[in-house]
Amino acid sequence: MNRRDTFLVVLVAALWGFNFVVIDWGMGTVPPLLFAAIRFSVVSLACFFVKRPPVPFRTVAAVGAFMSLGQFGFLYLALHLGMGPGLAALVLQSQAVFTIVIASLALRERPTRAQVIGTALGVTGLFVVALGLGGQAPLAALGLCLLAGLSWGVGNVVSRASHAPGGLALTVWSATVVPVPLVGLSLLLDGPAAMGHGLIHLGWNGVLSTVYTAGLCSLIGYAVFNRLLSKYPSGNVVPWVLLAPVVAMAASWPLLGEVPTGAELAGAALLVIGVLTAQGIIRVSTAAREDQNQQNQLSERTVPSAPTADSTPVAGSLSG
Repeated sequence: MNRRDTFLVVLVAALWGFNFVVIDWGMGTVPPLLFAAIRFSVVSLACFFVKRPPVPFRTVAAVGAFMSLGQFGFLYLALHLGMGPGLAALVLQSQAVFTIVIASLALRERPTRAQVIGTALGVTGLFVVALGLGGQAPLAALGLCLLAGLSWGVGNVVSRASHAPGGLALTVWSATVVPVPLVGLSLLLDGPAAMGHGLIHLGWNGVLSTVYTAGLCSLIGYAVFNRLLSKYPSGNVVPWVLLAPVVAMAASWPLLGEVPTGAELAGAALLVIGVLTAQGIIRVSTAAREDQNQQNQLSERTVPSAPTADSTPVAGSLSG
């Protein structure tokens, strides 16, 4: 990726990392699925101002079902069941592995050696941080968060395969399929009384949390992320999101009093090294560089190459 797109994906990772703290802070007494439905109701309002992407609606609906409905439905339930923001951010990054594996099978996107090594380092960092957190998360919450990572991984591949131009339109229109199922599930699981109580007691913290998650994380974050997925192979984009748990832990320290342990800091360092390795910033071998060059050439195969200085002149060309 060029420098501008690298900066954008790092910014998205930072927004998403802080997102976990904001969700936990804003949920309060609001049922989790209802709170997620409120978020995506706000996002979907933008469909009145944004033209639908030029892809079949079934593709738009699939992106919404996996990247938004599945991911955040499971994530909000996991947070509601007691999983801390730092650990939730960590476990959700299983999406990086799911995405690369599913993309290699469904899209024939062979990951480069550097991406495999970098992702493996990142996953190792996830396990180290999980051990540092002491395994305090309830088992059900852990399982739900892993399902959220799997759903996100499928959504990433569907978004990549759609090749939808731009990211905002796909983000906005895919959100339109999310609120109704979430409200229906909340009615079944929580009941109308709990939903009414949650809406009445949403509070200013719930409103501010929704503004952040809907505006910055969904409308801006996913718009940028989906655009990058349509532009680059999944393995070039997704590993950057492994930085989100680092941001989540850094934010949880001053705001929630969750002081990181030595294992957590070591795991976070592995995450960063893994991302830098996957992107070729830290070189692992000449072969890995060659793999990366081949991958870049594949993603840019539609761009004609400029003639080199030693190219053989063709008939009719001008000479100095």
